[in-house]
Formats: sequence, C-alpha cells, structure tokens
Amino acid sequence: MAQEQVDGILERLRRPIVLVGLMGAGKSCVGRRLAARLGIPFVDADSEFEAAAGCSIADFFARYGEPAFREGERKVIARLMEGPLCVLATGGGAFCDPETRDRIKQGAMSVWIRADLDLLVKRTSGRDHRPLLKTGDPREILSRLMDARYPLYAQADIIVDTTDEPPEVTVAKVLDELARTLEQVP
Repeated sequence: MAQEQVDGILERLRRPIVLVGLMGAGKSCVGRRLAARLGIPFVDADSEFEAAAGCSIADFFARYGEPAFREGERKVIARLMEGPLCVLATGGGAFCDPETRDRIKQGAMSVWIRADLDLLVKRTSGRDHRPLLKTGDPREILSRLMDARYPLYAQADIIVDTTDEPPEVTVAKVLDELARTLEQVP
C-alpha cells in the first residue's frame, strides 16, 4: 500500500482500531506492525490488564476466576478506547462480552483477524500462558471456542483472513479493508 493510501486512512480514521479474534490469530503481531505502518501507538489489552492487576492473566484467572477477569478486562478496554487514536489488540474473549462488544462497536473500528483451526493450534502449541487451553485437549478447546465465538466475531466491521504467511501480508489485507471501509463513511 502506498503512503498516500495510508495517509487517506489516517485522514478518515476517527476511532481506534480494535483487533478481535481467537488466541493465536495474530492480533498482537499484526497489531504492532499495523500501528507502525499507520504511525499510531499499539496497545495490547492483555498487557495493560496485567499491569493494572499487578499479576499475569493466568495468575488472575487462578485466584479470581473468569468472571472477575472479564470485569477487569471490560474496564481496561473502556479506558484504552478513551485514550488517543491507537491500534488495540484485545484478548480472545473480550469481544464475546456483550458490554465490551457494544462499546467497541460504538467507539472503534473493529477488525476480526480470522484463522482456521490448524493455524490456531500450531500458533498456540507449546505455550503455557493461555489459561483456557490448560483444561484439556487444546485442539478440542479451540474448536469449541471457534463454534461459540466466531458468530460473535462476525459482527466486527472488517473481517480479514490470515494464513501461515508473513504478518506483513495480513497487515496489507487489513490496510486494504480499512481503506475500502473508510471510503464508504461520509
């Protein structure tokens, strides 16, 4: 994408870009590169949650459970969306929370980074920082999560498929879709 196209996106972009999708889809990786390309800050909601909580998400889950985590995540995302224009990568379950989803739909440009099951399994295997994958077979858990969450993610403003390709390819797809979507906004 040429610089003038990036400039066109920035001229029309009035809200943060919020990346949604399952763990392993590449939200943080793509988000960092997308933010750099646009020249705006990148923020990772999970990292911000950990900083606010003073512990890892896995530890927070173990101590307080998922409902308390979702409540804290909701507050962190709301705060981040009120800040300066940015690319915000959310945790996999954030967009599934009705209140968070409504806030994102009202105040951001949402982008679903969609990946197939094999890619998600490949990208999440061997990592122990994902609490939801510690309770059984990761492939089966990811499949269940896809069934439950993909209909919700489909409510995003933009859907971009990612494959086992360099992140820059996915960034280019996101930029193309952002340009196309923003051209339709008066």
